[in-house]
Amino acid sequence: MIALPYLDIDTPFPPVSEALNDPNGLLAFGADLSAQRLFSAYSSGIFPWFSDDEPLLWWSPNPRSIIELDDFVCSKSLRKLARQKRYKVTLNHAFDSVINACANIPRKNPNSQAPSQDTWITEDMQKAYSYLHQLGLAHSVEVWDGDALVGGLYGVGVGKVYCGESMFHKQSNTSKLAMLALVEHMKRNKMAFIDCQLPTDHLASLGAKTIFRNEFIEKLQTSNHTLTDEGSLTTDYMHQWHPQVITP
Repeated sequence: MIALPYLDIDTPFPPVSEALNDPNGLLAFGADLSAQRLFSAYSSGIFPWFSDDEPLLWWSPNPRSIIELDDFVCSKSLRKLARQKRYKVTLNHAFDSVINACANIPRKNPNSQAPSQDTWITEDMQKAYSYLHQLGLAHSVEVWDGDALVGGLYGVGVGKVYCGESMFHKQSNTSKLAMLALVEHMKRNKMAFIDCQLPTDHLASLGAKTIFRNEFIEKLQTSNHTLTDEGSLTTDYMHQWHPQVITP
């Protein structure tokens, strides 16, 4: 039987070193999706991941998947797409539309490859991250074909680290274009790396690698200056994430 810590609303997270090996990274359950809890989680290398029929589960897997900005793989076809300037890419222009699209875009069941409407981005998750965005801590990248939103991604910013959550595309390669635009934006602002959480073949094709959790936590801690001593967002952080056009 799994012995998993239960978190009350005010219970702090246990050390990530106490996360289970099987399932990999499961740390605790309970608490809530308040902005304070989510910010504490991401600042500590923890993220929520659960379905509608499950309790709120918190994870910190080992190893961890990240993309170092200089390691991002831009294929010839993606570079060609970017040169065509067919799409406009923006930052933080339509967060709610992006997270809704990520929650509702049809995906394939990983076991059967059949189309599936299952999603871990529940309504409560959407509301929680939307509020986090209003506070200036969650960020979206949008790809536009005229006035139509055709691709994008969203995640949480922790200092100079972008903790990616999900992406979607409605036209070929538009989610990859969003990622390219994000990487180039982060480079311009001398940011650190993208946290991809768990390794996948798709992320590996974009340059993701895995590192041990303790190394990930060290890298996160050296780049997580998000708030001033008074609890406000730093000037640098706000500059990094103000709404703008970032077409690569």
